[in-house]
Amino acid sequence: MQKSLSPFSKAQLMPKEERLEVSKDNVQLRIGLPKERSYQEKRICLTPDAVSALTNNGHQVIIEAGAGNNAAFEDKEYSEAGAEISNDTAKVFACPVILKVEPPTLGEIEMLKPNAILISALQLKMQEKAYFEALREKKITALAYEFIKDNDGAFPAVRQLSEIAGAASILIASEIMSITNAGNGLMLGNISGVPPTEVVIIGAGIVGESAAKSALGLGANVKVFDNSITKLRCLQANIGQRVYTSTMQPKNLMKALMRCDVAIGATKGKNRAPVLVNEAMVELMKQGAVIIDVSIDMGGCFETSELTTHDHPTFEKHGVIHYCVPNIPARYSRTSSVSLSNIFTPYLLQIAEAGGLENAIRQNMGLKNGLYVYHGVITNKSVSNWFDLDASDLNLLIF
Repeated sequence: MQKSLSPFSKAQLMPKEERLEVSKDNVQLRIGLPKERSYQEKRICLTPDAVSALTNNGHQVIIEAGAGNNAAFEDKEYSEAGAEISNDTAKVFACPVILKVEPPTLGEIEMLKPNAILISALQLKMQEKAYFEALREKKITALAYEFIKDNDGAFPAVRQLSEIAGAASILIASEIMSITNAGNGLMLGNISGVPPTEVVIIGAGIVGESAAKSALGLGANVKVFDNSITKLRCLQANIGQRVYTSTMQPKNLMKALMRCDVAIGATKGKNRAPVLVNEAMVELMKQGAVIIDVSIDMGGCFETSELTTHDHPTFEKHGVIHYCVPNIPARYSRTSSVSLSNIFTPYLLQIAEAGGLENAIRQNMGLKNGLYVYHGVITNKSVSNWFDLDASDLNLLIF
């Protein structure tokens, strides 16, 4: 008999059953929503409707009493949605998953249970090294919602809050111009027979685009300045109508500022917003004109800008009224809370359906991008470089 030349045995060549990946069973999440204690923070991560969606899927939500009051959500609404209301702050922070708008304080981190999952803002430039050391000591897994990406590579939380800040800047300017608020008595709009209000927007990003849409909707004349032709082109396309656009040419910008009634600062930089309007230019603006410096959280793009608060939001310099409050979305806490809730809820359901956070970040690269600490190990290069901390590649930890 002729011997087979095949390198495989007969048993090896026989068809075998296909091995399929076995999906993980859904996990039930126990989510804690503590009250926000950061200065003038009035938002909450989940609305009662979002809580209802989570509890109907078998998850448990514990909310600190009064956590939604500043966003006009009462404890009763959360209770009826299936949440447990607790007066015990420590009990809320003892949950395996903690949701916060602002990053926790060192005292709040002390209340977290070891190996808990924290989802909140990070606000990297406002943090200290001790914050990350505290997370490392407790072996916390932390995600920053401003780092999470969607399928298009955009940052949904940043975009949502930027849209609110842009639209709000026009509404705030309209309030300030009212004579009852010691403004110049102009109405931000276009009334028959009355020259329209002039609005200058510096920065053609999401904030600038939203501000332009709101101002145009009220009938104002809008001029947008940015050094990026691509951003200016995108703004024109997204708005759907032709508006005055220009690069940051000093002569054109100065001319526009001298004629405007409202100037919106909506620029940003890597470490600090560039100062694009100096004090001499502010001096030449109209008496009673209004500056809304939305970029004040990064230092401000007007040289005359100084940090203010929601309680005392404005000051006058060279006859020009300045509004320089950071965290403008907190002023409209209910709208901002709904926007954040729309982002958090699908991710929480996805984490549960995937069988836990580890499986979810394997399946969703955008969610993985939000992770900056994994069981106490720094996994984000920006955090590592900024605070001179050791970091590890997340891929080596979860795969």
